[in-house]
Amino acid sequence: MPNDHTPESASETLPDSSIRTRLAYDEALARQLAMQLVRLKFKKKKGITFPPAPEMRQKLLDALPFDLTGAQERTIREIDKDMESGNRMLRLLQGDVGSGKTVVALSTMLNAVSGGMQAAMMAPTEILARQHAETLAPICDALGISCITLTGRDKGKTRQAILDQIEDGSAQIILGTHAIFQDTVTFKNLGCVVIDEQHRFGVHQRLGLAGKGIAPDVLVMTATPIPRTLTLSLYGDMDVSRLDEKPPGRKPIDTVLISNDRLAEVAQGLKRKIASGERIYWVCPLVEESEKIPVTSAEDRYTLLEKLYGDRAGLIHGRMKPLDKDKIMQKFAGGELDILVATTVIEVGVNVPEATVMVIEHAERFGLAQLHQLRGRVGRGSDQSSCILMFASPLSETAKDRLKIMRDTEDGFVIAEKDLELRGAGEVLGTKQSGLPAFHFVSLDDHRDLLAMAHQDARLICDKDPELSTRRGDALRTLLYLFEQDDAVQTIGSG
Repeated sequence: MPNDHTPESASETLPDSSIRTRLAYDEALARQLAMQLVRLKFKKKKGITFPPAPEMRQKLLDALPFDLTGAQERTIREIDKDMESGNRMLRLLQGDVGSGKTVVALSTMLNAVSGGMQAAMMAPTEILARQHAETLAPICDALGISCITLTGRDKGKTRQAILDQIEDGSAQIILGTHAIFQDTVTFKNLGCVVIDEQHRFGVHQRLGLAGKGIAPDVLVMTATPIPRTLTLSLYGDMDVSRLDEKPPGRKPIDTVLISNDRLAEVAQGLKRKIASGERIYWVCPLVEESEKIPVTSAEDRYTLLEKLYGDRAGLIHGRMKPLDKDKIMQKFAGGELDILVATTVIEVGVNVPEATVMVIEHAERFGLAQLHQLRGRVGRGSDQSSCILMFASPLSETAKDRLKIMRDTEDGFVIAEKDLELRGAGEVLGTKQSGLPAFHFVSLDDHRDLLAMAHQDARLICDKDPELSTRRGDALRTLLYLFEQDDAVQTIGSG
């Protein structure tokens, strides 16, 4: 009689075999149950009730130079309901590039401020933290709300003055990098935490960040669209909202495919754009030349473009010191540079409305999600923008499909689903990229239905036996140990 330890043929180990399917379900259940137990612990502490604040909301709407989209209004209603309930909010906001997450974040933080408490928003980089400050500070000023920024760059007396304002409560909204959650930072009464997290935090890290307040509500935002079928794998412990509309007035980005053979023509053609005051990103896959990979590096391309555009061209890449990167980005944003040669370091969230052209060299070497994020750096103002995807022939069929999808749609959620079809779930949610521990038996491509089933079952278990104290609960504790989800068992008792 075959069993899972001694399969009699290779077919018994395939994803659709009964033995493998059973083990995959057990593993999925262990993972989902662990997430739900952490969620229970998070919600165990009674949350803060933030009653509706219609006057503050109206002031915010009056201060905005645009109307909210239907998706923003729907999401704000979902968040208001969470914050009014008295239970702790733990919500994920998925919003495509340029969908208006920052306004939703501000609305969320204003709920806490209206309730007499502080709110904090953490961004993954110094550039993004200061960019949020530039966007939000003028609106907060108009509303009479104190908004300050704290990053690793703040030192000495300046830093101490900021820390004092956070501790005495005179700082109502605090923006910054992970620096705002260091041990030296003491909040007077933190009621709400917004995490703008490109590098997705793990479940336990989210709990740690929320530990700065008594029981703050938490909103986690991501600009990386994740296929619906895979959201459970990363965020099974959270409620999910989606911003699936773009603000009115945003023009579609004109995406064209051009062979690398026409590179000189493209480089010369940018002169017309620059003459009319537009700015250009030029992205290369490598920092420097490689003997192993036959593509042009950012350094080489910068050398060529510097000959054409002199000191109006700049270079930025991940090996530069953070302060040097900041200086170059500020020059580009301020109009001292017309063209910025970069690696994918500019993929994340930088906002330069005057940048209207994105050139991506060797686009066939980038994944769909990455191409979509890069393209999202343009089209952020009212001017028509374009994205030039340059490719080297011959192209594989998959590369052709990828570039065609980019040309045909700007919808990040459609692109995410197509990416899933082309690359498979393991690549879309690569463990390095997502912080998701690898599964042993679950195949994210073949067992998506099992993940959904396990998610529902785990929620049911937590409703009926949150302490895992029944006979079946004992068996489930063993299951958690077997699949190395021991932390969740300790969570039950730690309160």
